[in-house]
Amino acid sequence: MFRMKIISSLEKCFLDGDFDTIPELTKASMLRNERYSFCVAFTMSGHFNVKGVRCDIKGNCRANIEAFRVGHVPVEMAVAKTNCDDNYLRYTPGLYPDLLTPYTGERVPLCPDYIQTLWVTVNPDSKTVAGDYEIEVILTGADGTLATGRLPLRIIDAELPPQRLALSQFLHCDCLAQYYNIPVFEDRHFEIIESFLKMAVYYGIDTALTPIFTPPLDTTVGGERLTTQLIGVNVNGGKYSFDFSLLDRWVDICERVGMYRFEMSYLFSQWGAEHAPKVMACVDGEYKRIFGWETEACGDEYATFLRQVLPALIKHMNGRGIGPDRMIFHVSDEPVGKHLDNYRRAKAIVAPLLEGYEMYDSLSDFAFYEESVVSRPIPAINYVEPFIEAGVKDLWVYYCVAQNVDVSNRFISMPSARNRVIGTQFYKYKIGGFLHWGLNYYNTQESTRPVNPYRETDCDYFGPAGDAFSVYPDADGSPLASLRLVVFYDALQDLRAFELCEKLYSREFVMSLIEEHGPITFKSYPKDAAYLLELREKINAAIADKGKI
Repeated sequence: MFRMKIISSLEKCFLDGDFDTIPELTKASMLRNERYSFCVAFTMSGHFNVKGVRCDIKGNCRANIEAFRVGHVPVEMAVAKTNCDDNYLRYTPGLYPDLLTPYTGERVPLCPDYIQTLWVTVNPDSKTVAGDYEIEVILTGADGTLATGRLPLRIIDAELPPQRLALSQFLHCDCLAQYYNIPVFEDRHFEIIESFLKMAVYYGIDTALTPIFTPPLDTTVGGERLTTQLIGVNVNGGKYSFDFSLLDRWVDICERVGMYRFEMSYLFSQWGAEHAPKVMACVDGEYKRIFGWETEACGDEYATFLRQVLPALIKHMNGRGIGPDRMIFHVSDEPVGKHLDNYRRAKAIVAPLLEGYEMYDSLSDFAFYEESVVSRPIPAINYVEPFIEAGVKDLWVYYCVAQNVDVSNRFISMPSARNRVIGTQFYKYKIGGFLHWGLNYYNTQESTRPVNPYRETDCDYFGPAGDAFSVYPDADGSPLASLRLVVFYDALQDLRAFELCEKLYSREFVMSLIEEHGPITFKSYPKDAAYLLELREKINAAIADKGKI
């Protein structure tokens, strides 16, 4: 017997899941310029069907309809067992749904009682007319049609406003060079970088971590990551000069794909600002490292270098029309209380050189802000409360491996609703930006070796699977999205819908819908997918009632 359901994109179907308990999706709505995703789940009982099933998806609206097979990836570390809660799908090793690969009409083999899933995205074109439409799904076997399904789809005569939230998710250039075994910043590397940045922009990422020097992130003390340095440094007779040709190529790519903001890599080492990042230079004709773990962060030698390179960098970027509104700087990533004095001294070196430019840093110790050491903190969402209470303007927030209890995150083992709900929190707290450290981190912890993300989804037990990356590297040098990346983009679309609804009604009206079942915080929110689906339907209905926007 063959069965099929049209289901929400918030449902993750395991191969050995219970088909009967998956709720069906019976209606959908969207605005003219957003992307709407749903899933098609199907299963059969009986014998193995090597001929499989083919899926045809049709719509009577003007739209680009794309389908993807939901691939199951190996997960060894599903959760941090000593630090988790009860809002995960599973806690054990196994195959988990995550990878989206384009579906091109091939037959999908069927294994008895296993659930297969197709991911479908409807993207209306610029000439789409608002109205009621229908998406038809037809599944065909070797002997004819096995099942059909229809999803009523209302396209509302309104458009989401532009994305207000600044969004950074780090692209790790070294990981691409290592995975594809190509030289850094040669033509093929830049082609692959452009492909990954293009996908990042497509999913709402508008801020590019720009490796002016090899980012001093997740590197074992005394070790090195593969050099990815966009600023060429020459030392002749003790004097510095700089070559910005690679940086210009990077900027050209970013602007070509639509990346807006340039996030300069960290000027001091992670977890304390005690050392300089790795800086390579041609010294009297010899290419070698001139700064690194052996360099005192606040020593005269490195300070002298910064006093020359930062003004030169700013002058060069300004000459390209890129000013303070499109550049941000970092001192050190994730300092804690014991690093306060180090951080203060390091910042004192660069602050006069970066006057008029914002300096952001991810941290969780409120003292850094309370003592005016950091004016633009980026707290982790499980430590955000004092920063909210202090009224930090345009507050950015972040999460990573350690945000695994109560709060939203995008681990593979988490339900998709826990990923998407962050859109409601962004809206309630007027969050100005969001940072995540791993678009494509394909290394072990502290970068002791590269990993294959198709095999080691937890980066050798670095953290719960999926924390370190949201895209997979395809064989042709292009990225493949995870369903977690798409679901997070849906949260961004929710946020834009809330902001449009506020413009039409009021902030109080929107919050009354968001908090209909009780107050929402970063740690407390409805856990079920139905809440988010119903909320968007209510928001969309309210927008539709106001007419064409």
